[in-house]
Amino acid sequence: MNILLILAHPTPGSFNHAIAAAAREALIGAGHEVWFHDLYAESFDPILPTAEISQEGPVTGVIQQHCQQLAAADGIVIVHPNWWGMPPAILKGWVDRVLRPGVAYMFLEGDSGEGVPVGLLKARAAAVFNTANTPPGREVAVFGDPLETLWKNCIFGLCGVTRVYRRTFAVVVTSTPEERRVWLTEVHQAVTQLFPDAS
Repeated sequence: MNILLILAHPTPGSFNHAIAAAAREALIGAGHEVWFHDLYAESFDPILPTAEISQEGPVTGVIQQHCQQLAAADGIVIVHPNWWGMPPAILKGWVDRVLRPGVAYMFLEGDSGEGVPVGLLKARAAAVFNTANTPPGREVAVFGDPLETLWKNCIFGLCGVTRVYRRTFAVVVTSTPEERRVWLTEVHQAVTQLFPDAS
């Protein structure tokens, strides 16, 4: 299987980087081809130019590569921190520029873009790993866990990905090395269960 792995955290050595490394190792160990992008390390440009908005709009070689990999992916893994109940801006920009009409979704002919889009992604499973410094109970009770709705309904569900596994690790700032080891084991188990051995 071809798995697209996207990391969005600015600090090398962060726990987000450890999550991405654990996921990548598990996926490669299961025989999958992994297309890995560390958006900050690659200096991904998150700004969507006006010319790119339409389906026919020109895109750069970098965006074309991301689009091709997204369209060909059998599975998707996203790793990012929870900042203000949202992904970092660089990841939001990746969504804006890469989950394009004609690549990730399309509108039915004649509906003028006013209807419910049809998902085009080949991937039928995705995993989203988040880190947070808000206790899970407070995240749900006070904020309603906006990342759950964002990834499962607004992004993946709209683009045709029917199975979405999401896990938030918290509270990271006070976590112990042992807790982090347990969390990384969970990442390994989650991706291997979601994307079984390719052999």
